[in-house]
Amino acid sequence: MVQTVDFFTPIVDDPGDWGRIAAANALSDIYAMGGTPGTALQLIGWPRDKLPFDLLGEVIAGGVAKLEEAGCLLVGGHSVDDPEPKYGFAVTGFIDDGRPITNAGARPGDRLVLTKPIGTGIISTALKKGEVASASVVQATEVMAELNAGAARAMAAVGVHAATDVTGFGLLGHLGEVLRASGVAAVVEHGVVPLIDGVRELARAGTVPGGTGRNLMAAERFTDFGDLGSAEQLILADAQTSGGLLIAVAASKTSELVEALTAEGARAAAVIGEVRADRPGTIEVRSA
Repeated sequence: MVQTVDFFTPIVDDPGDWGRIAAANALSDIYAMGGTPGTALQLIGWPRDKLPFDLLGEVIAGGVAKLEEAGCLLVGGHSVDDPEPKYGFAVTGFIDDGRPITNAGARPGDRLVLTKPIGTGIISTALKKGEVASASVVQATEVMAELNAGAARAMAAVGVHAATDVTGFGLLGHLGEVLRASGVAAVVEHGVVPLIDGVRELARAGTVPGGTGRNLMAAERFTDFGDLGSAEQLILADAQTSGGLLIAVAASKTSELVEALTAEGARAAAVIGEVRADRPGTIEVRSA
């Protein structure tokens, strides 16, 4: 049995989409461990004197619809009066063979595979400022609302060494956790990291959330960026919501994993780098 909990404030305008994204995000840790979600408890903070309960009903409907898509049963929850709305879930899942995929098994020579494009933090910040194209918002919303269930099935079918989901600490932050836990290093090929449309332009314009800036400051301690520009560095550190899975897989199984992810309908199946033995805990980013 594996358990996780996650909740957050609104990151999109549509209440139903917020509910869908919150549910997908909460379920993600279960999938990253190779598990299947079983039950969920709903967590709600709501300003009852400021926002109508009909609006909350739309949030809940979106969340429950995503749970149903995942085959996860809502068994209860708790709500509190809160000046700032919050929504999420505590989720219990199960691993059939009793051997969870952890972030501590990456091996030298493994390839790193990412299953969703990044940039949701930058897009969400631009949305709040009214500085982003609607097409980018639609794409980011669908990226965040997409379950990592197919990616988890692909991992189970192929057999992988390690995995994590990419969320608040950004791509570099979560990769750094994998490297430290596994006692290895990594090279990331910047040019093949998939991005949501419009992210690069927004980053170059300075439309970046505070959490992303803090992530970059932390990542600078263990990342060699070479000649990569500051905007591109921020993108790699961008704080994600309901991001994809970052998977370490044996080189000999990389093509099989990419094919399995594609067959499962994963939004991306990008081979973005390689695990190395030297300088454990560090990342080298190649810009070309």
